[in-house]
Formats: sequence, C-alpha cells, structure tokens
Amino acid sequence: MAKKKNNDDPNSKTICKNRKAFHDYEILDQLECGIALRGSEVKSLRNGKMSIDEAFARIRDNELWLVGSDIPIYPQATYLNHEPKRPRKLLLRKRELHKFAEEAGHKGLTMIPLSVYFSKGLVKVNVAIAKGKKLLDKRESLKKKDDTREMRNAMLKRQ
Repeated sequence: MAKKKNNDDPNSKTICKNRKAFHDYEILDQLECGIALRGSEVKSLRNGKMSIDEAFARIRDNELWLVGSDIPIYPQATYLNHEPKRPRKLLLRKRELHKFAEEAGHKGLTMIPLSVYFSKGLVKVNVAIAKGKKLLDKRESLKKKDDTREMRNAMLKRQ
C-alpha cells in the first residue's frame, strides 16, 4: 500500500501565502481560524485562485472580518456567483477572539492574513498580529539574512 502525500490530497493544500508579510511586518503572534464562504467561492479556491496581498483583518461587532481579500468569480456559477472583494467573516472561539483583540488593540499593531489553506476539507486562514517594519528594519533583517547565509556557506566549504 502506498501512502498519499499531503501535496496530492485535495483536502489538505495551500491556496495562497502572503509572501510580503514577513518582509513588511514583524510577526508577533499567529492564530488559525475558519472562514465563512459561499459555494462559488469554495469552487474558485479549489482552483487555487485567491489573493491576500492587500488584505487585513478587522474586529467589528465582536466578530473578526477579513477585508480586502480577492477571490475571483467562478465562471461556471452563472448568476449564483459571489462578489470578489466582499468582507468575509472569520470563525473562531469567543475566548480566542478576546485574547487576540486585546493584543491587536495596542498602538501600531495590525492583523494580517499569512496564508489560506485547506485542512481536512475545510478552508482555514492563518492570521497574525504584526508590527510594521520601518525601512531601516527591513534593511537590517536583509543584512542579517545575508550574513547567516554567508556563514553557513563558509562552514560548508570547510567541511
């Protein structure tokens, strides 16, 4: 019997990642939550179409909302289609929401989605509390990354 790899399983795959998030923000805390979607949105996600580059999370009426994400229209859905850039409700427990909201309420912090993926057939969003980096911080982190890469390469050449 051959085991299936996670990459082949349609119920467990990454849909999209926010690659710029780690460059533009300092990630302080992460939380996995579900998302409320319509049928045509799920079909579009199964095709791997979604963008969270300009998206962020907001707390409104004691609920967490994903704003600015783009799920393109599913062409086969005809008149039952969804609005591509509508705000989508994120699903999590009240206790987690209050803890997360308290942390995010501090000055200068924001909530951004890091990735969207299927887990056991359900769509999950990984949301992070982050602090924006200044230009100097970005340069510093790039320099650190280059230095560690050079040290690692020097160690490999010695061996």
